[in-house]
Formats: sequence, C-alpha cells, structure tokens
Amino acid sequence: MAGQRVASTAAESAVVPVAAGARPTARQRRRRGWLSVPALTGFVIVTAAVLVSVFAPVVAPYGYDDQDLEQSVQPPVWAGGTWKHVLGTDQLGRDMLSRLVYGARTSMSLACLGVILAGSVGVAIGLVSGYSSSRLDAVIMRIADVQLSFPYLLLAIAFMALLGTSLLNLVIVLVLRSWVVYTRLVRVAVLSLKEREFIMAARGLGLRSGRILLRHVAPNVAAPFLVVSTLQLAELIIVEASLSFLGLGVQPPLPSLGTMVSQGRDYLTTAWWLVTLPGLSIVVTVLGTNLLGDALRDILDPRLRRS
Repeated sequence: MAGQRVASTAAESAVVPVAAGARPTARQRRRRGWLSVPALTGFVIVTAAVLVSVFAPVVAPYGYDDQDLEQSVQPPVWAGGTWKHVLGTDQLGRDMLSRLVYGARTSMSLACLGVILAGSVGVAIGLVSGYSSSRLDAVIMRIADVQLSFPYLLLAIAFMALLGTSLLNLVIVLVLRSWVVYTRLVRVAVLSLKEREFIMAARGLGLRSGRILLRHVAPNVAAPFLVVSTLQLAELIIVEASLSFLGLGVQPPLPSLGTMVSQGRDYLTTAWWLVTLPGLSIVVTVLGTNLLGDALRDILDPRLRRS
C-alpha cells in the first residue's frame, strides 16, 4: 500500500512541475486531484452512465420490451452467442443490451431525481434549522432523529406496501432516505458560519435573515453539498435497485437494474448473464459515483483552497 502511494505521488509530481523544495500551490493540488486515476475513472464512468441514460433510444439496438421467443436465453457473443444480440437475450427473447441501457436510464433518472428533491428540501430545512431559534432547531432535529431511529429499508418496504408501487411513491421513498443527510450537513455548516464576522456585519447593516441565508450562507455550503450529492446518488441507486429487486420499486415492463436481477435469479445456473450483467452494471455505476465523490471531496477541501 505504501509503495502504491509513493508511486502515485511520483506520478502526480510528474504531471504538475514544482520547483525543488517548493510547496505545491492550491491550484496545483486540485489539478493533481483531477488527474488522479480514481478521479478520472469515476468521471468517465459517471459521464458514460449519464450519456447512456440520456441517449438510450439511440444507443439501444432494440426496444426494451421487444420479444422474440425463438431467440430466448441466448448467451452473449463471447459465450457462443451471435452478434445480433451482443449481450444475449433473456427468458422472453428480449435483447439484454437494450434492457441494460434502459434499465440504467431508469435507475439513474430516479436516483438523480431523488437527489435533487432531497437536496432541495434538506438544504432549505438545514438553513432554517441552523439559523433560527433554538426551539425550532430542536423540533426539526427531533423529527430527524425519529426518522433515523427506524431501519430505513423496513420503513421503505412498509411505505411502498401500504401506499402501492408507483414511481411517485418510489421517488418519495428516495427523498425520505436522503433529506436528513442534507439537513444535518447544512445545519452544522450554518451553526459554524452564523457567528462569523461577515455574517455579523451583514446583520449590523440591517439585512434580513432570508437575504443573509441566500447570499452569504448558502454559497458557503455549496462545496460539501456537491460532495454529499455524489455519494447520495450512489446510495439511492442501491436503494432503488433493492426495492425493485423485492418487487416494490419499478414495475414491469419498464426495466430497472434491480428488477432485471430479480427476474434472472431463477436462471442463475443456466443463464448466468441474466443476473451477472445487471449486477455488474449496478456495481460499476456505484463505484464510479463513489470515486467521483471522493475526488470532489479532496479537490474542494477548504484547507487546500487556503494553502
């Protein structure tokens, strides 16, 4: 491990030349962070997933529900299949490549929507909680504590079982999963900022609380918000896949990576690609978002910006 770090440090030093004995500047450190292997890997994976999701009708060779029973359970091309279906077909003769593309589109779209809504709600509540009176702050934090006291997956299963399996309910479940994370993060940041000199000066000038929050506090929580959003995106992809695997998320015929794993588990010993390919898609996508989130955390570290 130490050898890998030394090699990585040497490679990074070759990318950005620094005079002997000189301390790297903040810009050079951030540039090295972007050019590191994990950062580039995460960026490429996330970019590819987004592009595939956006251009799914162009990338997919077939419709996600086009069936051909005569071509059912065909293996991928490297396992004896044909180039007509590069990644094989499922039990109904549907092209696996097309279903993976549309499944990734569904999972990524739902996770992104969940992150956007949860981030909007969580940041707004966190700003109010951290800047308002101690009584309102205590009420909001107790509500957050109550939600955190429940095992989330059981809460999500109960919610979907009671209210029904629909995309709207699934998005609500994803928002319930993440808003507390954003609220606590922003609240802590606001508590540390509201006694700073520039905030006190804004108060002394007679600015209203809402303007202070929007113009002076919110921009200072943008960096941690961006980092947490990438990590929450990976987590929501897993949550959506888990609920779809249990039959409580995306419903057929609309494909989802979790639904594809669930439908292919009965063929695990005879058609391994039905489970392996969507499972690998989940692993690679989550790994890419986590790598990108770690890279952003290092690059946007305030200590590096001050060095």
